[in-house]
Amino acid sequence: MKAVIFAAGKSTRTYPMTLTRPKPLLPIANKPILAHQLEALSGLVDGVFVVVGYMGDMIRERFGSSYAGMPLDYIEQEEQRGTGHALLQCAEKLREPFIALNGDDLYDPADLAALSKVDQGGLAKTVEDPSQYAIYEVDDEGRALRIVEKPAEIFSKLANTGAYAFTPEVFEILKGVAPSERGEIEITCAIQALADAGVFRVIEAKGYWQPIAYAWNMLDANTFLLETSLKEDLQGEVSAAAHLNGTVAIGKGTVIRPGVVIDGPVIIGEDCTIGPNAWIRSYTAIGNGCRAGQGTEIKASILMDGARVPHLSYVGDSVLGEDVNFGCGTITANFRHDEGNHSSMVKGELVDTGRRKLGAIVGDGVHTGINTSIYPGRKLWPGTSTLPGEVVIRDIES
Repeated sequence: MKAVIFAAGKSTRTYPMTLTRPKPLLPIANKPILAHQLEALSGLVDGVFVVVGYMGDMIRERFGSSYAGMPLDYIEQEEQRGTGHALLQCAEKLREPFIALNGDDLYDPADLAALSKVDQGGLAKTVEDPSQYAIYEVDDEGRALRIVEKPAEIFSKLANTGAYAFTPEVFEILKGVAPSERGEIEITCAIQALADAGVFRVIEAKGYWQPIAYAWNMLDANTFLLETSLKEDLQGEVSAAAHLNGTVAIGKGTVIRPGVVIDGPVIIGEDCTIGPNAWIRSYTAIGNGCRAGQGTEIKASILMDGARVPHLSYVGDSVLGEDVNFGCGTITANFRHDEGNHSSMVKGELVDTGRRKLGAIVGDGVHTGINTSIYPGRKLWPGTSTLPGEVVIRDIES
């Protein structure tokens, strides 16, 4: 069996992190999203077609021609015209049943295995608020009756996870699908046609599903994977005067200096310097070549490769891109006085993040001046900077 992964989209909702990389390369627990997906498919399929478009060369360079023993074949989607259009790019390559996955969600391997056992089907997950998803209506035998995208009327809590099983006949159906109002060929139209024929089954996920629609969802997925999957692995140099609690993984060449406290689960990559007297709190993932200096506190955050928080700074519930440099005394606020959810500006609209704790989303190469204070949920575009003592109350886009 083969698999198809949709990895071509631009993903404007995860700006600024996807201004400099495609979404499947966003790191979760120090591995790209695509690596987690390929590991979930390992042993289940004997080859993967990765549909690429936006910054596709970065994906090719990162993963090459194989991963975990699985051959990888890259299919170019020159125009991003929807997942149905992306799947059509594979029509000449697939002559057997296959599974297809969104390139920006994390799936439980056992659920993908259950999905692979049906000819035509979709993986669904029961959610409390299905209003932001496509949802399925099913009969008593698990056959789909209809699928509706972001329905005005909530008739089901079975959310479409973007994972499907198809036979090659889906390609003829997709060729007859009319473009949507957005000019896209929607895969849900093909699903509805199969549902109308009574042959599309819905498999309810029993394990995890971690969709990453917005940049802050990286933190949700990071917390989940560190909580459930991290194994202790201490390869770096740890001072006898440092204190490690819980599950901690430290890569080769990393130095943990005296006075450092690390409360796991925490993962730290290779060639990092931590401390002295720094506090790395639970659910933090620090990439390769990073630095956290004297008196710095980092909590439940993601630091991508080369990020530096040298001294006397606080980073909480934040995402820092590659080669970010925080000046001394930079503070990311992450909690509202009224204890409400944080909102963040996305494509000109305020979006409720659903999070009571959220710090900053910081693009690659950002430099902050000393004593910068950043309001919760604010974003800084790649290469931007702040002045000493600046208070960031709005997103900095240029």
